[in-house]
Amino acid sequence: MRDTFSRPGTSLAEWALRAGGMLAALALSALILLAIGASPLDAFGLIINGAFGSSARLAYVLTAWAPVLLCAAGLLITFAAGLWNIGIEGQVVLGAIFATGVLRWLQPSLPPALTLIGAALGAALGGALWAVLTGLLKRYGNVNEIFGGLGLNFIAGSLTVYLVLGPWKRPGIGSTSGTEPFPPSLWLPAFPGFQVSPVEILLALAAITVVGVALRGTYFGLRLKAIGKNVRAAYTLGVSTDRHMLLAFAICGALAGLAGWVLIVGTSARHNLFPLISGGYGFLAILVVLLANLSAAWSVPISVFFAAIAMGSLQLALQRQLDSSLGGVIQGLLVLSVLITQGLQGRFLRRKP
Repeated sequence: MRDTFSRPGTSLAEWALRAGGMLAALALSALILLAIGASPLDAFGLIINGAFGSSARLAYVLTAWAPVLLCAAGLLITFAAGLWNIGIEGQVVLGAIFATGVLRWLQPSLPPALTLIGAALGAALGGALWAVLTGLLKRYGNVNEIFGGLGLNFIAGSLTVYLVLGPWKRPGIGSTSGTEPFPPSLWLPAFPGFQVSPVEILLALAAITVVGVALRGTYFGLRLKAIGKNVRAAYTLGVSTDRHMLLAFAICGALAGLAGWVLIVGTSARHNLFPLISGGYGFLAILVVLLANLSAAWSVPISVFFAAIAMGSLQLALQRQLDSSLGGVIQGLLVLSVLITQGLQGRFLRRKP
C-alpha cells in the first residue's frame, strides 16, 4: 500500500474518485437504513448529535479516540513492514491485564503517580510480549500472522475471563462484571468540567507523531518499508528482516498495550478488568489505517471521525431502537469504498513514466 494521501502529485481525478467512493458508501448506508424502515437523515443526525451534541458527548468521543489512535500508531509500524497484525485486539487485552496486575501489586506500597507509571510500563510490556509471540509463530512456526493473531486474540479473551472469575474475582462475587474497581486516586486526572484526561490525549498524539517521523525520516522506517515491499530483496541488501519484523511487532504491541492501560485508568473507563475490555478498538484502528492509506497525518482526523461514528451510533439504539452496530456498517462501507477506489485508481489513473 502506498502513502498516496501524502503524495504531493495527487491529481484532481484521483481526489474526485476518492470523494465519489465515500459518497457511494454514504449512499449505500442510506439504502440500508431505508431498507429497515429508518430515515437516513434522521439517523445521520442522531449520530452527529450523539458525538458532538454536548461537551460530555464530545469528551466521550475523545476518550474513545485516544486508544484507537494508539492502536493505529502501532499498526502503521507493522503494516509498513507488510505485517497484518490482526492480533492487535489481544495485545490491547494483554496490556489491560498487565496494567491491572501491576496496579494490584503496587497499589499498597507506592504513591498513585508512580503506580500509574508502573502500570503503563507493565501494559506496554504485556502488549509487546503478546505481539512478539505472533512474530515468533510466524518466523519459527510458519504460522501466518493473521491466523496466529486471531488465535492469540481468543486466548487473551479467555485469559481475561479466567482472571475475572478466578484469581482476581471480587470478594464473594463470581461474576463476569469485572474485577474490583480501582480507587479514584488511580484514575488519570481530567480537565476541570470536561471528562477527558490530557495524559491520554497527549500520549496518543505523541505516539502517532513519533511513528510518523520514524517512518518518514529514519533508516529504521526505510528498512521497514523495504521489508514491506519485498522481504527477499531487503534481506539481499543486508537488512536484518527477522529482527526488524519482530521489532515492528514489539512496538505495535507496546502501543496497543498502552491503549489497554488507558482503558483501565482513563477518564471514561470502568477502572477495572472485564471481558471484552478492548471494545473492538484494535479492529477499528485497522479500518482507520486502511482508510488513511498508511498515513500518520491522516490517521489523526480519520480516527476522530471513526470514534465519533462509534460513540454517536449509540444514540440509534437509545432514541430509535435501532441496532448501534449500524455505525460499524457505515465504517466498513467507507473503508471498502476507499479500497475499491484505490484499485480503480491504479487501474485507470496510473501515471505513465
